[in-house]
Amino acid sequence: MQAQKFIEAYAAFLKRQGKLRVPGWVDTVKTSHSNELPPQSADWFYVRAASVARHVYLRKSVGVGRLRKVHGSTKNRGSRPSHHVNASGAVDRKVMQALEELGILEKVDDEEEGGSGKGGRRITQAGARDLDRIAQTAVEGEEEEED
Repeated sequence: MQAQKFIEAYAAFLKRQGKLRVPGWVDTVKTSHSNELPPQSADWFYVRAASVARHVYLRKSVGVGRLRKVHGSTKNRGSRPSHHVNASGAVDRKVMQALEELGILEKVDDEEEGGSGKGGRRITQAGARDLDRIAQTAVEGEEEEED
């Protein structure tokens, strides 16, 4: 299944559920230093939350720094060469905190990881169950469209 279809389905689920805490600044904040304007979609926070949940689901544990790099983009520097710029850490941090409140993500203790000094967050069993269910319904909907 394509990532975009799953992310759209999960974002719609999060919006329908109505439990995701959305900060008041979502209509004015830029998601990266490389962007000129804030996102045009009113539901971009739900899409970012779905993207973060999928990213963490596919990996063992993920921190804010890794998400900043993933969601970053190329900054147009005029006549100078373009460079990669990381996304806003505050946005990804708030998304992770909101998903943590829902019980989808949980913090990783350093001791559990063998004391490597790396923290981050990982998916909970309940969160994995939700993502599996949404993926299954999205796949079934995709198969119905093909028929």
